[in-house]
Amino acid sequence: MVKPGSDMEAAVHCLQNGELIGIPTETVYGLAANALNAEAVAKIFSAKNRPFFDPLIVHIHDISEANKYVQSMPDKARKLAEAFWPGPLTLVLPKKEIIPDLVTAGHETVGIRVPSHPVCLGLLKQLDFPLAAPSANPFGYVSPTTAQHVADQLGDKTCYILDGGACRVGVESTIIGFPQGEPVVYRLGGIAVEQITAVIGPVAEQISSGSNPSAPGQLDVHYSPRCKVILDSGQPISDTPETAYLRYTEPLRGIEAKRQLILSSEKNLEQAAVNLFAMLRQLDHAGYHCIVAELVPETGLGRAINDRLRRAAAK
Repeated sequence: MVKPGSDMEAAVHCLQNGELIGIPTETVYGLAANALNAEAVAKIFSAKNRPFFDPLIVHIHDISEANKYVQSMPDKARKLAEAFWPGPLTLVLPKKEIIPDLVTAGHETVGIRVPSHPVCLGLLKQLDFPLAAPSANPFGYVSPTTAQHVADQLGDKTCYILDGGACRVGVESTIIGFPQGEPVVYRLGGIAVEQITAVIGPVAEQISSGSNPSAPGQLDVHYSPRCKVILDSGQPISDTPETAYLRYTEPLRGIEAKRQLILSSEKNLEQAAVNLFAMLRQLDHAGYHCIVAELVPETGLGRAINDRLRRAAAK
């Protein structure tokens, strides 16, 4: 079992030898490999039990690096990159041949971003290749937000786990593509749609795909703990000692405090996003049979939180 650590040289050595490592980003922890090495990338799919039709995101350390891996960047894409990179935004752009088809699930486009986590950026700057890195968890399960989460789930399938502390954002990056040159949101994430439209104007949304997704995170069932998740509709439910509750700001009256977790007592959506996956994981590991989850306000980062809860409940 690999234990998390801070040895940058060890992380670089593993990646240069075609192995997998866990990496911190500001969104969630990633399972990383050399994005230009198809054999290394194949290990990602094997370790996660991830279907090959689900594309991966390529991570680079600077906007200038994008020209090595994408054929073109529309004006609106460049404006978004200049506004939000480094940060939790992925742009889906026409790929160059240097990116293996395995990374893009056969699509002619590739998702690419510059993460803002200083440890991740420091690692990328020491490499002469980009990193393909989906979330470092078994496919479909709750995403990891600490190095220990990675060790608990994939510690026996990684060469090293680079520890960068708890993730600052807590949900995955927002993904935007440009079919026919116009922006389309493929996944809600760490950059709110309102922030996007403030930079480039109105955008379309295409955030679900039952199969053959254009970008990661579009499958209808995803981000799921092992136990059942039910969305709180406001109607009475049959409460049992095996039922836990994930609440936004206030606990339910008449329910034991130990069976309730609060995403943000301060009504702060950013704090709720940071806590989301960790609290789902905590309730799941506590052995409850069911989690009743309260949706948060459907605005800003709340849309990404609710998107993850709905996909978790779709299992």
